[in-house]
Amino acid sequence: MSVRTVLTLPHPVLMATAAPVGSIDEAARVLAQDLVDTMRASPACVGIAAPQIGVSRRAFVVDVTGHRKAVSCHGTFVLFDPVIVSAEAPQPAREGCMSVPDLTGDVARATRVTVTGMDVDGGQRTLSVDAFEARAVLHEIDHLDGLVFLDRVVGPHAVFARKTYR
Repeated sequence: MSVRTVLTLPHPVLMATAAPVGSIDEAARVLAQDLVDTMRASPACVGIAAPQIGVSRRAFVVDVTGHRKAVSCHGTFVLFDPVIVSAEAPQPAREGCMSVPDLTGDVARATRVTVTGMDVDGGQRTLSVDAFEARAVLHEIDHLDGLVFLDRVVGPHAVFARKTYR
């Protein structure tokens, strides 16, 4: 279990579709812990996907606890082989990404999502998320499909230099 280096564009792993995990074994549990450790060590990070740490597998972690834009909040959760069951009410909002550290962009995403996948114990978990938590889940699933938020910006006018806070 450790904090892993976060890959940035144009690393090829970020642009490839991740392979299914299939079943939860010790390697999957180690991956889950590495995802959690890396997210927690990264200031303002609310989620990270396995491809971002160089592992081309369908797994991600999200935790929007305490975020001012969060409505639903399921705490820290890791999902393996996630599937979107339903998504509705898209709205544009600004996004950033650790794998695209110098830019942000306006992306239209569903504001209500139901997602299912396996948890770290191998059980099926279904979550209904909304608002910022829905955005975070969809952002991480995009990483599993080889996409970054720049692939979904509402247009070239909607990409911005990331603000630097001191």
